[in-house]
Amino acid sequence: MSLRSTLDFLLYEWLDVNQLQQRERFADHSQETFDAVLDTCERIAREKYAPFNRLVDTEEPRFDGEKVILPQATHDAQKAYAASGMLSAAQDYEIGGMQLPYTVEAAANTFFAMASVSMGSGLLTVGNANLLMAHGSELQKKVFALNEFSGRWSGTMCLSEPQAGSSLSDVMTRATPDGAAYEQDPLGARYRLKGNKMWISAGEHELTENIIHLVLAKIPGPDGKLIPGVKGISLFIVPKKMVNTDGQLTGVRNDVALAGLNHKCGWRGTTNTLLNFGEGKFKVATDNTESDGSGAVGYLVGQPGRGLGYMFHMMNEARIGVGLAATMLGMAGYEASLDYAKNRPQGRPVAGGTQKVVKDAAQAQVRIIEHADIKRMLLAQKSYCEGALALELYCAKLVDEQHTGTPESADEARLLLEVLTPIAKSWPSEWCLEANSLAIQIHGGYGYTRDFPVEQYWRDNRLNMIHEGTHGIQGMDLLGRKVLMEEGRGVKLLAARMMATAQKAQGMPDLADDAKALMAALQKVTQATQMAWSTGQPQEALANAVPYLQAFGHLVLAWVWLDVSASCRGEASPAQTGRQAAAKYFYRYELPKIDAWLNVVGQRDMTCANLSEEAF
Repeated sequence: MSLRSTLDFLLYEWLDVNQLQQRERFADHSQETFDAVLDTCERIAREKYAPFNRLVDTEEPRFDGEKVILPQATHDAQKAYAASGMLSAAQDYEIGGMQLPYTVEAAANTFFAMASVSMGSGLLTVGNANLLMAHGSELQKKVFALNEFSGRWSGTMCLSEPQAGSSLSDVMTRATPDGAAYEQDPLGARYRLKGNKMWISAGEHELTENIIHLVLAKIPGPDGKLIPGVKGISLFIVPKKMVNTDGQLTGVRNDVALAGLNHKCGWRGTTNTLLNFGEGKFKVATDNTESDGSGAVGYLVGQPGRGLGYMFHMMNEARIGVGLAATMLGMAGYEASLDYAKNRPQGRPVAGGTQKVVKDAAQAQVRIIEHADIKRMLLAQKSYCEGALALELYCAKLVDEQHTGTPESADEARLLLEVLTPIAKSWPSEWCLEANSLAIQIHGGYGYTRDFPVEQYWRDNRLNMIHEGTHGIQGMDLLGRKVLMEEGRGVKLLAARMMATAQKAQGMPDLADDAKALMAALQKVTQATQMAWSTGQPQEALANAVPYLQAFGHLVLAWVWLDVSASCRGEASPAQTGRQAAAKYFYRYELPKIDAWLNVVGQRDMTCANLSEEAF
């Protein structure tokens, strides 16, 4: 089935997104307007993104000594995306937005991720601007966020440092007040930043007039020393080029310098940078006459010491975005391998009697899709990718519920998102990558050549298991924080929704066994959670956080597939048959895997944790 038909089913039949039109914020919309957005994005992705996916992979970003060079196709795609209004799709009419449900926005963005994930469709820019809309001052919103939503400027987030990586408590970038009147700057309390940031996606380019960096840094204490841990981290707006209060460029370059480009195995169309803040390459004069002009000028967002909390607003959005990108790369590989399997003749059907295999060489070769193992690999991909897509859109609808639902439903949506975010990021990153591996396998030797696109899809997708928090980080977040927060209320809410789905499915003869399997899996995960924490020792509980993450993710996907299957009622169709088969595959081949994962979790197995480094 095509992506569009799959989206139509998930949006309109499964999630019933049209119900959102009854809410005041979305009252101007209809299915016709939703379809128009999907049509537009599908067209732009087809015309401006898909034809150049290989080009941006082979023509990597390069620095000519003055600026970063990207293919013209990337510039054209950026302009087309900005012109579509998708950067501000979910924003208020008053600031040029469309007040679209986030569910529809997320669905529309799938076309770009599938067509060419690394050409960029504004994920970081939108996340950057959304953070400022939530935590910035009114002038910061007007000057920085609105210019990002328009596509005039782009945005980044600058967290990691070469010596710290994901350990944000070890951030060493220093922010010091810029003169005695530093608090009087209308754009925000003004500081000078000095430090180095690593792995900054879209950190340097010429696609937009300006780049707005959101930078985590520490303000020294009265003793001049940086405060240890994450409590001392603040957040700063650091524009590449200085601007005035009217949002106009002043002609002055901020002290932000490109230190190098990272050359990646995938996502090569997006620049990934090491940036030096405040090295003195660009001098910036302010009203601080005691300064020599060195140090990157940054404007404080919100309150000092609360930067990491603000940044999580953007990081959580980015994590859902990464999960969706991983999903669509898996989907791209699935569709490519399905097409190949339908058209590649190889081998002959198996015949013969008992315990004897006979192949008649005189018969014509059959297409490889007629082989059982090829069907297995295709169905595995379908179950991973369409299941992951359903999960991401479900999470997107929770965002809409959080923003427009009743106080009670909004609070429930908030908690469910807290629990599901590690899954929404990590599960597609692992299993849609596996789908890409199966796509290569179906192509055989051709799969790892550049004659076919599936090797690129795998390389692009391999980044996503690390991007925005590794599996280890997501596992620790889930088992160490999310299942415990608010006395486990979020997990209880999720379990209640799973049980409601199971009860509905029990009344359907073809789904009754799967409903029982889901309830059994839920019980196993619940018991393993209790056993992991039974001693109260975090070292023991978290020793197998990743297997727990994997088991929990499979439980969630089993629930999603059962709920989707329960929606496949009415007149039979090939699409309906395919979805039901994908669900059956997941319950027969995938859900049983959780027993092995949960076994080490429940036993608090320390085989890995206690092994000395000398033994490796």
